[in-house]
This record gives sequence, structure tokens and C-alpha cells, in this order.
Amino acid sequence: MAGWQGPEDGSPQPGSAEVLLRGQLPLVPELKHSCALTLTRSAELHIQGAEAGPDSLSIVLKLADCIGCCSFRGGETQEPAAYFSVFCYPFKKGWWDSSASRQKVVKTFRVSGSQDVEENLKLAETWAKKIRELSLPKIPKQEGVTYSLLPRPCRVLVLLNPHSGTGRALQLFHSHVQPMLTEANIAFTVFVTDRPNHAHDFVQNGDLSSWNALVVMAGDGLMFEVVNGLMKRQDWESALKKPLCILPGGSGNALAASINHYAGNEPAIKEELLTNCTYILCKGLHTPMDLVSLCTASGKRLFSFLSFGWGFISDVDITSERYRKLGTARFTMGTVQCLAKLEVYKGRLSYLPVGETSASSSPYSEQSSSSGQSGHHTCYRNGHPIQILPQTAPGVSHVPEATWPEDSLLVPFDQPVPKHWTVEPEEEFISIFAIYQSHLGADYVMAPKAKLHDGSIHLFYLKAGVSRTALLKLFLAIQKGTHMDLNYPQLRYIPVRAFRIEPFVAAGLMTVDGEMLPCEPVQGQVHNQLCRIIGGP
Repeated sequence: MAGWQGPEDGSPQPGSAEVLLRGQLPLVPELKHSCALTLTRSAELHIQGAEAGPDSLSIVLKLADCIGCCSFRGGETQEPAAYFSVFCYPFKKGWWDSSASRQKVVKTFRVSGSQDVEENLKLAETWAKKIRELSLPKIPKQEGVTYSLLPRPCRVLVLLNPHSGTGRALQLFHSHVQPMLTEANIAFTVFVTDRPNHAHDFVQNGDLSSWNALVVMAGDGLMFEVVNGLMKRQDWESALKKPLCILPGGSGNALAASINHYAGNEPAIKEELLTNCTYILCKGLHTPMDLVSLCTASGKRLFSFLSFGWGFISDVDITSERYRKLGTARFTMGTVQCLAKLEVYKGRLSYLPVGETSASSSPYSEQSSSSGQSGHHTCYRNGHPIQILPQTAPGVSHVPEATWPEDSLLVPFDQPVPKHWTVEPEEEFISIFAIYQSHLGADYVMAPKAKLHDGSIHLFYLKAGVSRTALLKLFLAIQKGTHMDLNYPQLRYIPVRAFRIEPFVAAGLMTVDGEMLPCEPVQGQVHNQLCRIIGGP
């Protein structure tokens, strides 16, 4: 056919890469001259201008940056042309930028070698289909970890909180996300929340079978709602197999920043982070993610994907809520405010380090009887002494809780932790923070080595005795992930599989995934690969 050659019609070009398709096609909107197109098995589309010389067009599109390619009929009445468009988002550095960011590149080609529009459309789709195939991400191979791709075409449900962060989530969806989803041939339904727990209730009770993935566009709090709503379903096990996705629409955006970090991208905030995360969604690779089961002394059980905290860091998170319209700057305001009234929190911290083997097959045997756990302190909840509720024995709680994964590493609160746990001898803390992702916020790198499915809770605790100046330096260092390099003796870090925190006095704030909890004894353990999320590796 005119304007196109198959790979067998010449020697492979360029270089030694195997040529899959080759043709002479005009580039829209120029149309004056045809370009030599070469599609190689190494997933590159070479575009070479027909005119020789130093100003001749020469472009290489790496299809690893491509999110979609579509063919379509032309709108001309005189000539039966067809077209195909390639949508890429390579990293480019602007003259005003210190770091590269993904920038949209669209190339559209005209196919008009035949007088039959169907023949032209067929050829355009041949190019488009092969480009889409070569654009698929390579599925990593890792022992014990199953990676998968979203089907194409696919449908996603976007759960969006229009009030999160600076209140621009809906606007940003229309301006940044929607065009990219369309380019990637991802159909979407937008569910806009209008009250607290709206998303929780919808995913708990709704029919989710129409969608291949659940996308959260908000802050981390809405993802917390979605995770715990899914866990309340009768079919929670199958529901958690449906991949989740986070698009940053809040002010903290810790999970989104972590996903961006795991992808090997440079740090990004605001619209750049949103573009990166939407690109990751369009590529469609999903992977397992750990969840942490948290139990409170008052009998609640929650599932957390990000963090649990007590003390200074949690105080900053909640105190800064009033400044959410400032975006990420809210945390700077909150830090200054909390530094002015620095508090010390008294309690007992116990944990099971990663690599520590169980003392026995039953978590209820061989419990510690050391004086450090003698129980001579009264536990409090919101300033009032509380009665410790014994944990329900496995198999007797109500459905769906009866089928939830067993917290085999934990024992009831009215019993001391097992002997093979570590009980921290210090009882005065500035902050205790357990995190399971790399980022505490979009520009706060708390645990740089964390992974989505490393089976670890990264436990940080800051003992009393640190000055306000040192604490400010610590927070500034967290922005670069260099806080452990300060070598503060009061700052400790250890990866653990489980932990327990028992406040002696109800003081300070507790948070789970950025959401406030009453101050009371809490314990948790990690459950490896309990859900799936779009991202990787």
C-alpha cells in the first residue's frame, strides 16, 4: 500500500533494532512533507523528516513514556483519510525548573494512501495497536510478589473529595486527570463525596463489579475510608483484590508521594505529583500492598495503609488542619505552633522487631512478667480511666469481622506482651510514629527504604530531652530523608512486625493515616500483601 512498508521491505533501521513497522506518513498539522516512521521492537518510534539538513525533524519517542495511542476517521469530506495519535509524557526539564517533570507530547499522523477510508483506518489501527502493545510496562518478576496489569480497555471509579486540601480536587481532575484517562482509553465514573464517611459507606455497600479499579482523588483520609469500607464488606477478600489507586488531591498526600518515590521519580508536589500519579494509573501496573491491623483498648479494629502516631508528629498533623487551604505549608505552620508548647508524653512502648521469631506457636503463652510490664499504671482514654476490654477470641466475632485475618502476634490488652517482644525502658516520649510507606507528606521522607510490601512497620520514637532547636532541625532533615544522619541519641528507629503503645496519661493526639483517634492503648501488626495498589515496583 502506498505510504507504508512492512519490516521485510528493507534492512532494520535504525541501528540494529528490529523494525516492526515502517512508513512514510505526514505529521499533523504540518502535512507539507511526509515523515519516515520506524517502529522498533525496542519500543521506540523514530520520526525523521523527509528534508535533509541540520534543521530536519528528528524525534525519538520512547514508548515507555506512552500512555495511549488511538486511531480515528478524518473529518474531511473530499479525502477519505484516517489518523492515529500517540500520547507520551516524557520527563523534560524546563528553563525555569531545577528538576525534570513529565510534559505532554502528542504526535498525530495522517494515513491517506487508499481511496477507501476503511483501508486507511485499518492501517492506522495497525500502527496504533502495535504502539499500544509496546507501551505496556514490563511486569517485574519478584519471588513471592504477583504484579499484574489493568485490562484494556478498562473502567475505574474515581472517589473524589472536593473539599480536601485547597479545595481544588474537582477542578484538577477535569484539567489534569480526565484528559490523560481519555488518552489512555480508561473509562471513568466520578463519585463526589459530600459528607464524612460517604466513600466508606458507598464501597461497603455498593456494587463495585462494574469497575476494574478504585481511584481515590483526595488526601490520605479518603483512602483510609475506602480501605476500611472495603474491609466491612461480606466479600472483603475479593474486594481487596480490586486495585486501589491514589491521586493527590489533599494537602498531605503521603501515599501519593510514596508511590511516586517507589516508581523511581524525583520528588514532586502539587500538579507535578498529580501528573506523575495519573501517568502511573494510565500505565496500569498494580502490586500488593501491606496493611496494618490496629486494635484499641476500647474494642475497635481498624486497617491502616500509612501510619499510626502519638505525640508531636500527630499533634502537628491535627493542629495544622485549620491551615489546610495553605497546602503543604500547613505543616510548617503546625510545626511552629506545636514547638511553642512542646509536650512530653508518658507511656509504655513495646514492639516485636523484624526477624525476631515467635517464642512459641501460641501468642498467649510465655508472656513477660517483668516489672516493666507489671501494670501499675492506669490507662486513660480522653482523660478518663478506662476498662481494658479483652480481645474477642478468634472465630466468635460477627461477620465479616469473623473472617478477618487473625492478629496472631498480638495478645489481649489485659495481658503483658510476650517475652520475645522488646519493652522500651524509657517512659517519656516526644513522639512515637509507626509508618509503613516512605513518605510522611508530599515533601517529608520519613522512611526512605520502605516498600509497599516489605512486611515491616517502620517504628520511630523520639525520647524526651531533645531541645526545640534540635527538633526543628530534625523536621527540616525529614524533608530530605536525612534525619537519621543527625545521630540524635533521643531518636530511635527500628523495623518491627508489631507494636503496642500504652499511654499512662491521656495527653497528646493519636492519628491513624492522618485521622484523629481518642488517646488510649493501641496495638497493631502488619499483614503482608493484604490489598493491591496501582504502582510499583
